[in-house]
Amino acid sequence: AGADTGEQPKELVRKVQEYTQKATAMVKDAFSTLQESEVAQQARRWLSDNTELAKKQLAWLKQQLAELWKRTPAA
Repeated sequence: AGADTGEQPKELVRKVQEYTQKATAMVKDAFSTLQESEVAQQARRWLSDNTELAKKQLAWLKQQLAELWKRTPAA
């Protein structure tokens, strides 16, 4: 009976450690997923914003070239 009593606290400590490790891993995974999601959203916003800006700049450049073409005398 004495050996069983000595083993029970060790077994309990082992189970608590396992549970803590599993819980920590789950929290890390959840946090990592959340961070990836936020990063992905930020990346999509950045791409969207900069794509729109690039389109506007390209349209402006086309307009400037078209006006320059009109002003250039034919050779």
